[in-house]
Amino acid sequence: MRILHTEWSDGLGGQEKRVLAEARGLAERGHSVRIACRDHCRIKDEASKIGISVHVFPMRKSFDIGSMISMAGLMRNMKPDIVNTHSGVDAWLGGIAARLAGVPVLVRTRHLNIPLKRSPLNFIHYLPDIYITCGENMKNNLVRNCGFPENGVVSIPTGVGSSFFQVKKNNEGRAKYGIDVNTPVVTNVGILRSVKGHEVTFRAVKAVVDAVPGVKFLIVGDGPRREALEKAAGDLGISEHVIFTGFVEDIPEVYSFSDVAVLSSWSEGLPQSLLQAMAAGVPAVATRVGGVPEVALHEKTGLLVEPGDHDALAQGIIRLLSDHDFAAEVAGRARDKVKGEHSIDHMIDQTENLYSEILSRKGRR
Repeated sequence: MRILHTEWSDGLGGQEKRVLAEARGLAERGHSVRIACRDHCRIKDEASKIGISVHVFPMRKSFDIGSMISMAGLMRNMKPDIVNTHSGVDAWLGGIAARLAGVPVLVRTRHLNIPLKRSPLNFIHYLPDIYITCGENMKNNLVRNCGFPENGVVSIPTGVGSSFFQVKKNNEGRAKYGIDVNTPVVTNVGILRSVKGHEVTFRAVKAVVDAVPGVKFLIVGDGPRREALEKAAGDLGISEHVIFTGFVEDIPEVYSFSDVAVLSSWSEGLPQSLLQAMAAGVPAVATRVGGVPEVALHEKTGLLVEPGDHDALAQGIIRLLSDHDFAAEVAGRARDKVKGEHSIDHMIDQTENLYSEILSRKGRR
């Protein structure tokens, strides 16, 4: 198959990493895969590193006519079987361009659990042949609350790379961040955006430090709120307990010395950082949002708290740091669940089969 992914986002969070993983996985199976993005997007360089061809367009806004026409021209030349859009702006530009160019199948992957409104003004939501969501909760949201037809939405959970299942405990890795080998580490991995709720984690810090003196909180990632979050940590008087690492390439290494993983988001699809922590054998406390409860089964494969409840978050962290037997049981069950249901190969299998099925339905394969 000839496949073109479009991505407007300029960051390198879970969404963009999933696009790259799908592109690489399908290319390794012999398909021709390309990515269309903006020139300054980080996905551009990452795609080039793994041998995926990239085409750049300005994509200034949803109705950037110039970009739309140029993208349609690319599609006429490339003749893709599948165009798969991912963000809001490229869903408009790539979606309309695909229809103008006569692309057989248009797919949209929905990475966020924010509702979409179908209406004549938002006609773009009627164009795709199928919507892919990252979990059943997201699928149900689109079908039950947003008016999407059930046969027009399919859930394909995000896959986790094999390197996370191979993580071995290595507390010596803490030295890279100036942390003593015997100091407990609580890790929050994710792009620094408001939706990730880092302030909720910050408000839990004092209670955790009181119960487990010396504990360090590792904030792994970069993003537009870096400066604001550093100020928030200072205002709360917790700066000595919090370490901002910036962007980290080797997340498995971070999980090798983490004792607890935290997800304090206000909204999620099915976050890769949580799945990766679980695959690496790190027990997690996470907010009950989006597809999180599908993998973090409370008291079994993780601990769940309500979004914004920093007291419950603190108590969950304290419990996992203090009750080592319980933490080990949770981590073991979580690792088995992710390995059985959320491997990268499983995600690629489902995506490849879906693409082929829709093409066959249209008489194109």
